[in-house]
Amino acid sequence: MTDDKIFMEIILMRHGKPQYAGAPKVSCREMPEWIDNYNLSSTGRDMPPEISKVLIYRALTFISSPLPRALSSLKTLGCEPGFIDDVFREAELPVFRIPGLRLSPFYWAALFRVLWLCGLSGEVECVRMAKSRAVKAAELLVTAAKGSDGPVLFMGHGIMNRFIAKELIALGWKEQTRPGKGYWGAGVYSIV
Repeated sequence: MTDDKIFMEIILMRHGKPQYAGAPKVSCREMPEWIDNYNLSSTGRDMPPEISKVLIYRALTFISSPLPRALSSLKTLGCEPGFIDDVFREAELPVFRIPGLRLSPFYWAALFRVLWLCGLSGEVECVRMAKSRAVKAAELLVTAAKGSDGPVLFMGHGIMNRFIAKELIALGWKEQTRPGKGYWGAGVYSIV
């Protein structure tokens, strides 16, 4: 009797840098429009580093968030997703009214994300709901890995990729490569 173990691998990659930057400073009242434009933005001409290209060439199955920045990142790498689902979208960003300040949209986003992680979700999905989506997303990725003859690459987003990674680890997957925090950062997870 032989013990044929199957090696499976899932690569969680963050999208490239979105083309939309908007004004250098905005008020909190302008942030909803900035967020909408950011969510509609593709990655334009942003090119991935060599390591991202190496990971793409290894993958046989491609899965993506439906947001344009994820889809255009795959297109830049010459890949078409075989599966796209709303469960993979980035966790929504709440906006809180803090009058009198004009900050970089990225500072506002960081502040609002910290508040969201602390439990203040305003009118968007809460952390618990996003983590619940990550459970379902991880299950979908594992199912895809079981049905694939090689690595599965998922093109997603910073926060959701972290939540999905935690779920994969909880399911017994080993973190081979820790994901970077920047655009095109990727984590590699495997199981036998």
